[in-house]
Amino acid sequence: MAGDAIQMMGTVKEVLPNTTFRVVLENGHEVLAYVSGKMRKNYIRILQGDRVQVELSPYDLTRGRITYRYK
Repeated sequence: MAGDAIQMMGTVKEVLPNTTFRVVLENGHEVLAYVSGKMRKNYIRILQGDRVQVELSPYDLTRGRITYRYK
């Protein structure tokens, strides 16, 4: 299952409640994304405008998980 994930780059467009973010991908699509467990554990903050790596499930391309924040 985890090997099937699609990795994409994007920019955080909007910060929503409950640690959810609206991310615009490089191809122009918008997805709702949440912070992965390792990022949450290490207290990595994500702000509007940050470049992030998003992992998408091939079954639901409208939701994703933020796995990395670029500097």
